[in-house]
Amino acid sequence: MARDYSMTGPDARRAVASGLVTEKWYRTPIDRKVMKALMKRSDQPATRDTVLLFGLMALFAGGAIAVMPSWWALPLWLAYGVLYGSAMDSRWHECGHGTAFKTRWKNSALYQIASFCMIRDPYCWKYSHARHHSDTIIVGRDPEVAIMRPVMVLKMLANLVGLLDFVDGIKRMGIHASGRMLPDEQDYVAPVFHPKTVRTSRIWLGIYAVTVAAALVFQSWVPLLLIGLPRLFGCWHMVLTGWLQHGGLADNVLDHRLNCRTVYMNPVSRFIYWNMNYHVEHHMFPLVPFSKLPELHRACAWDFPAPNASIRDGYAEMLPALWRQRTDPDFHLRRPLPETANPYHDGPAAQAA
Repeated sequence: MARDYSMTGPDARRAVASGLVTEKWYRTPIDRKVMKALMKRSDQPATRDTVLLFGLMALFAGGAIAVMPSWWALPLWLAYGVLYGSAMDSRWHECGHGTAFKTRWKNSALYQIASFCMIRDPYCWKYSHARHHSDTIIVGRDPEVAIMRPVMVLKMLANLVGLLDFVDGIKRMGIHASGRMLPDEQDYVAPVFHPKTVRTSRIWLGIYAVTVAAALVFQSWVPLLLIGLPRLFGCWHMVLTGWLQHGGLADNVLDHRLNCRTVYMNPVSRFIYWNMNYHVEHHMFPLVPFSKLPELHRACAWDFPAPNASIRDGYAEMLPALWRQRTDPDFHLRRPLPETANPYHDGPAAQAA
């Protein structure tokens, strides 16, 4: 069945009419005292990781500049790029939820920096991500579907180096700077934030203009390697881990166990990704801070499908499904639940059938 992922198309209206736009999502029952403890916020884990993140970025960039034009600068720039173009994605995400730090201004400050690095307007994307959580992979309602069906392989490969996202971000920034909002944004962004979006885009354009001017004046790539270009050559980790979040799984259901995937990852990827590999857990309970997700994972294990053992194992499960979705967009994986689990909640379509 053909799908229209736009926020103003027939699938958006169909989702509302069929009862998919609802708060009645399945949630694993957890004792209130346990959940209260899991939701408790702290500054310490995020402060530690933020100091480490910016310290490593300064170290890699400084080392690369020091050894240029030697080829030894290349791996240092690539490492800097991953922190800029991928780790900033997870910081944008967690601070957007307001759960990374206990202190509000710290969340806000890191969110603004990460939004700039990712070229995501901090107001539009806050609302966009809220919709992603309220209507996860509901066609025509979720503005953040990374892998649309039928799957287009070339489009996915282009995003490995951020081409589509980068162009879309620049386009939106230019439109906002002209004082306009896009139709999809008007659907989910409160009008009170439209002037703030315009102001932010104009500030960002000024920063990029200064960066380009500095590169031209000094006849050097360094300004662009520090600001802007890492969004392209450093986003591959974000993309590869992001595809695993929902790729090959069900759409138009009301159970995050059906449309999200949890994958065990190595410590380096978990630092870059800020524990978003526990993705079923995060979607079901989005107010639990990143540092508590492993604990939440253990509390929910009785009710969740088995996690993938590694990134490689996740791709071994997902890629055949994506390949089939090229020609059969209705196909999706349905992973078995443990005997202790509550049944899947497929949503109104399954109930009608």
